[in-house]
Amino acid sequence: MNTQLFTLSLIEIILSLCISVVIIFISYKILKWFFFRNEDLRGDNLAFTIFTSGIVLSIGIILSEILPSINNVIRLSTTQAETADMGTIIQYSGLYLLIGFIIAIFINTSVFLLFSVLTTGVNEFKEIKENNISVAILVVAILISITLIAKDSIAILTSSLMPYPDVSNFL
Repeated sequence: MNTQLFTLSLIEIILSLCISVVIIFISYKILKWFFFRNEDLRGDNLAFTIFTSGIVLSIGIILSEILPSINNVIRLSTTQAETADMGTIIQYSGLYLLIGFIIAIFINTSVFLLFSVLTTGVNEFKEIKENNISVAILVVAILISITLIAKDSIAILTSSLMPYPDVSNFL
């Protein structure tokens, strides 16, 4: 058994779980604080639950593209001759998470703006507060579609910032 690979895998699993839970929890709290202070998942507002589920799914898709980059930084730092210190690993991890958070905000904001432009006269937040399920489903469908379209670009963006070791050009 390769103990270094096993240990690295455990670290990656624990890191992925911790980061995912924290980011989704913070995002949910921000969503509730800014838009739906009086709504609760235990309440009768199914539209709010659908909308919140879509936001969480969108964030999960974005995180699924960012966490491999964080894992690669850890992997590179443990397998290269010149290992990176913990500060560098935290710095790159924080940068990737910041990029993901900004992209999530950008995608969510653009979906709300797109929905507002497409349906003039409809206030999606008001409709969701009033338990309009059809509006919630439509907003979530647009949100997930745009997230799925943008996810590969997110992966390319974060991998372009990866501190790969220098290699010589033999050509």
